[in-house]
Amino acid sequence: MRYFLEQCIISVKAAIKTIEAEIIVVDNASSDDSCRMVRERFPKVQFIENSENVGFSKANNQGVKVARGEYICILNPDTVVTENIFVDLVKQAKEIGEFGIMGVHLIDGTGNFLAESKRNIPTPKNSFSKMFRIKITKDEDYYANHLHETSNASVPILVGAFMFMKRQTYNEVSGFDEEYFMYGEDIDLSYKMLKKGWNNYYVGNLSVIHYKGESTIRDRVYLERFYGAMQLFYQKHFRTNVFYDAFIKLGIQFSLMTRSLQKTSGNKHLIEEYYLVSDDANLKNNLQKKLIKGVTIISLESLTKETIKNREIIFDNNTISFLDIIKTMKRIKTPQTTFKIRPQGCNFVIGSNSSDSRGDIIVF
Repeated sequence: MRYFLEQCIISVKAAIKTIEAEIIVVDNASSDDSCRMVRERFPKVQFIENSENVGFSKANNQGVKVARGEYICILNPDTVVTENIFVDLVKQAKEIGEFGIMGVHLIDGTGNFLAESKRNIPTPKNSFSKMFRIKITKDEDYYANHLHETSNASVPILVGAFMFMKRQTYNEVSGFDEEYFMYGEDIDLSYKMLKKGWNNYYVGNLSVIHYKGESTIRDRVYLERFYGAMQLFYQKHFRTNVFYDAFIKLGIQFSLMTRSLQKTSGNKHLIEEYYLVSDDANLKNNLQKKLIKGVTIISLESLTKETIKNREIIFDNNTISFLDIIKTMKRIKTPQTTFKIRPQGCNFVIGSNSSDSRGDIIVF
């Protein structure tokens, strides 16, 4: 996570250059050198270092408690924001007036849209339909599929990887419920906003990368926490019975089985061609030594969607903005194309070829 966090902070710093803002990082007892990296690389960042993993909800509440701004943004460390994101969100927030939470168009490391960016209220019925991939009623889908991914509209539920809101609003609903250790707290917070009479808004014309698979290993512990969080949500906001306990246990077993099948049938993506979007010849040489394969320098304008070979595009953030990188990823994404980014001033490139697995880092 250390390299993803470093890239995230670099992108946020670029996004707040023209506004008065602060960056607050809360660490939940990381086992790598994330803490040292933050202290050495970003001494102006407000840093809260927990001696144990207190969970997503409590850690974010700690961060908001020391925040001073009118607006706050809850942000996962494995995200990349664009240079215009906060300026544009503040502008839209002022135009809307009263609101609960604003979320954005999230893509994974391959440029593909993440459906959890916009969701309906996860009733037991539509959650069951999502889990077992069957349509059992005419109720709303789990995801807000009635809205196009580039739409701007109100939606019930937004995802905790990126949540933009007024600090006062967050405090009025007492922030994240700390009964949720991890997962479900974003659904609960979104729902609390709705119960207060505030609409949540999805802003589909603003995009952010969420590598997603870097956040956690999707094993039995993950599944038990996830479905346990859903059970807690139902207990708080819906009438429950023994059926829901059985539903949770069945969901865990079914998900473990399907994930096991997916792992055995998956194929490793073998790169045949590497392209570097940069004017840095030294970077090209360094990458060729690490990759033991030729790297071709190419311009941003020359990149097209058509390809017959497995290729990897490496963007140099020293010369290309995060905004242009994300726009290009969305424009040229194909099943045969993967992406990596060299964050500004860093000696590594980073990316992820799947939203369900750990990312890839090449240090040179």
